[in-house]
Amino acid sequence: MDLLIVEDDAEIAEFLQKGLQVEGYHPHRVGSRAEMEAVLADRTWPLVILDRMLPDGDGADICADLRRRDADVMILMLTARDTLEEKLEGLRAGADDYITKPFAFEELLVRIETLLRRSGARQEKIELGDLKLDLSHKCATRDGQDLGLTPTEFALLRFLAERPGTIVNRMEILAGVWGKSFDPNTNLVEVYIAYLRKKVDGPFTTRLIRNVRGFGYVIEDVPA
Repeated sequence: MDLLIVEDDAEIAEFLQKGLQVEGYHPHRVGSRAEMEAVLADRTWPLVILDRMLPDGDGADICADLRRRDADVMILMLTARDTLEEKLEGLRAGADDYITKPFAFEELLVRIETLLRRSGARQEKIELGDLKLDLSHKCATRDGQDLGLTPTEFALLRFLAERPGTIVNRMEILAGVWGKSFDPNTNLVEVYIAYLRKKVDGPFTTRLIRNVRGFGYVIEDVPA
């Protein structure tokens, strides 16, 4: 899921971008209204995280203008202004939600998930070249062929596919696919990666899943 971060504080913007990438989103960050306008000219975004105070405009005014142009976009306003009057001003300007700094990243995630669920913009498919994952039916195909994945294999493939081009280590995979109740010495990851490679890459000439020695695993970010 693509998200647009409009935040002029580079440290906060980088924190948001990296955190959201780990969670499987594809965030793009800009630091001003002018940069935001340039990005919006090329495409639409399902959700915008908008800072209230930007160097070239007030977030409430920007929000109101964005809402007039795109009734469907979800806007989460992020700001240090925490008075009731300022929150109401942001909401009246068209923001769908309002979170104040400092904030817990876990709360931000829940608010994003809630907004996307409300908008109906939940991701139902993932496509990486000829690899396609149907998240609703929990099945995967490559070049039109059903890969015949088990539930655990599908969960592992989804975990990788939601982070294309990103190296993930075995501990991240264990936590993301098997949850927190695991033995850190288990070879589950290595075993299931082998199963997955046999089904996803075995019959095909192009290999998608790579082992990056000493770091972890990555699924290639195949250009559309």
